[in-house]
Amino acid sequence: MSTATKRGGAGLEWFIGRRYLASRRGTRFLSLITLIAIGGVSVGVMALITVIAVMTGLQNDLRDKILGVNPHIWVMTYGEGMRMDDWQGVQQRVTRLPNVEAAAPFVHAELGVRNRAGYAEAGILRGMDPGKSGPTVTAITDSLRKSGALARVSPDGLPPLVLGERLAARANILEGDTVTLISFQPASASNPLAGSFGGMQPKLRYFRAAGTFRTGMFEYDNKFMYTTLSAAQEINNLGTAVSGIEVRVQDPARAGEVGKEITTALGLPYRTDDWMAMNGPLFSALKLEKLAMFVILTLIVIVAAFNIVSTLVMVVTDKTREIGILKSMGMTSGRILRIFILQGLVIGVVGSLLGAAGGVVLTYVIDRYELIKIPGDIYFVSSLPVAYHPSDLLTIVCSTIVISFLATIYPALQAARLAPVEAIRHE
Repeated sequence: MSTATKRGGAGLEWFIGRRYLASRRGTRFLSLITLIAIGGVSVGVMALITVIAVMTGLQNDLRDKILGVNPHIWVMTYGEGMRMDDWQGVQQRVTRLPNVEAAAPFVHAELGVRNRAGYAEAGILRGMDPGKSGPTVTAITDSLRKSGALARVSPDGLPPLVLGERLAARANILEGDTVTLISFQPASASNPLAGSFGGMQPKLRYFRAAGTFRTGMFEYDNKFMYTTLSAAQEINNLGTAVSGIEVRVQDPARAGEVGKEITTALGLPYRTDDWMAMNGPLFSALKLEKLAMFVILTLIVIVAAFNIVSTLVMVVTDKTREIGILKSMGMTSGRILRIFILQGLVIGVVGSLLGAAGGVVLTYVIDRYELIKIPGDIYFVSSLPVAYHPSDLLTIVCSTIVISFLATIYPALQAARLAPVEAIRHE
């Protein structure tokens, strides 16, 4: 005790608190419960960081894959069907608006793909300009342009068709095969087929399979096909018209605001849809799930904080006599309070840092080696993606330290309130 009394200021509280966290001679009981308390905090923090990183990675991965195939904004017209006749003028007006990086025409249609067995599979056809010049709005169109798959001229004059990897496998279509696409168009009164298909006339066109693409997202790889803009216009009886204009903006997060600006600039009959609104329910569900998991796993940290309470209560009970001696020698209740607060903070800080390090290592291993595989046809991705923001990491660590601090208040107050005489008599 003489060594301790020679120390002054905050150093004395730290010296005594550190001694109280260590084991007694002849027994390792106190050091063991200290390690258990630190371990509880570490496991809680590591679990929280890992789950939040997985949820953030899933959001980022879905966003990147959606934006890889879809534009930030669609510009279309009101009315029946998807048809825009004066699209060149609309494209020029949209391109001149601020925050717009690129705009291009597109054709979008749902139709059938007839496989080798003669059965029709459902698919979505998109038409794009295969030229090397001009703006590219999505990553998939840029990739198809660079590959030159849609610019290849078939010897028999059939337009090229690039299919999603899963769609090609499902329809048993290989590169170089002749593919039959079936489009249903409104039948004319003179058409003998009118009425046989609910007033729709089937239209068959042949294409040459020029390759496949893979986005990693089941919905797109299982349904989407790409061809030239002119071929898509022809099979859908659009003439020179298109389905609409697709737009890329500088900041995808501001697509909704830019969409409103485009609508205001163009006026009726034009309207816009943005990728956030189209996929709003999906991202809202992910955000809600992330919040729910944060709340649930924070309870693990709170449970770990009770280990701090129990640890400090046991230290107070074990060191009651020594606390009485310290107070009889002139140590104030405030300094006794600080001794036990420092002990709790040491457990919280060390546990938080160890848990943060463990969480970062675990998330790196999961992401690097794709340890957890999941069915892509259900969850859109084939393995758990992982990503975390530094702000999330800082929030978790700081919150854990605050919870650890709050857990020290009760046992620290109990120690500070001990009467010196009663404490010294304690056995």
